[in-house]
Amino acid sequence: MSSPDLDHLNSWHYELPPELIATRPSARRDGGRLMVIDPVHGRIQHSMIDALPEFLRTDDVLVFNNTRVLPARLFGHRTATGGRWEGLFVEELAAGRWLILCETRGKLRPGETVSVRPTAGASPTGQITGGNGDGGGELEIRLLEKWADGSWVVEVPDHGPAQAVLEQFGSLPLPPYMGRREADADDERQYQTIFASEPGAVAAPTAGLHFTQELLQRCRRRGIRTAEVTLHVGIGTFRPISGPRLSEHQMHDEWCRVPQSACDEIAAARAAGGRTVAVGTTSVRSLEAAADVGGGALTSWQGRTRLFIRPSYQFRVVDCLLTNFHLPGSTLLVLVAAMAGYDLIREAYRQAIAERYRFYSYGDAMLILRDET
Repeated sequence: MSSPDLDHLNSWHYELPPELIATRPSARRDGGRLMVIDPVHGRIQHSMIDALPEFLRTDDVLVFNNTRVLPARLFGHRTATGGRWEGLFVEELAAGRWLILCETRGKLRPGETVSVRPTAGASPTGQITGGNGDGGGELEIRLLEKWADGSWVVEVPDHGPAQAVLEQFGSLPLPPYMGRREADADDERQYQTIFASEPGAVAAPTAGLHFTQELLQRCRRRGIRTAEVTLHVGIGTFRPISGPRLSEHQMHDEWCRVPQSACDEIAAARAAGGRTVAVGTTSVRSLEAAADVGGGALTSWQGRTRLFIRPSYQFRVVDCLLTNFHLPGSTLLVLVAAMAGYDLIREAYRQAIAERYRFYSYGDAMLILRDET
């Protein structure tokens, strides 16, 4: 049998029974299952999330992404037609200028306005008005320009920074595979990590969702260190690889920061014989992007990265990875295979499906212990 062409998108698809997609959070954050993968010896073991500390060593360092998900999903109607409209905030380009994705029936046109309804519990009607001052509590935004990727530049009335406006008019942007439902009270509690402190993401760094304060304390009692980086997860996390070949894919860019405190903690762990355990693919990209800037050595840094990690990539910082199970044909699946090996990941996903693991954001997790010792 010939070896698969790992540059071709066909090599990164698998069939997932739809009932294995976790559309609701578990009763307990740390109550999920954990698949433990040893790429050096080609072994796969089945365990539970709350057993995670048993698989780590004293002086290992867990690196978390402390981004916080913005209430970036907007609901409203087209002002002229009354037709239903939905938007997803992408980023603030300048004061009063946002980049958003739009969904509605019919064709949107530059100059058109949409009226966005406030979130339940927002400021009383009349406190916030549309651009013409009589919006009855709704936010009126004007479409200015459609970009080639389908996103729109829009004009937003002067209600302050985007984050403040979204807090009044937005809701949590759940991934499309959760049935396109609106976020509820369970999501408000569970679709943020316990480390979330830096607002800016439009999707959660989902591997971090498994941690509770109790699990974190158990790790620390075993002498396991912790550090934090920031990567604001963007819309690219929902988008498939474009085109038939990975080498032609244009990676989405995301803003990240690796502070000096994280560099110091990782250096101390390394000096003591510990490993760098990235919690989530976003922590991997942050650390490896910072190493790119440092010429191969980890350095404090902030900026935007388009780093696309795929098989043959040489990791400079990250030794191990805790991650969820990812969508077919996604850059995240490719990254995981770069760390564990293509054949072993294919077998891991086969076993996960056979054993009825839960997939995607609210699903179960995988721990890759890439340790040469």
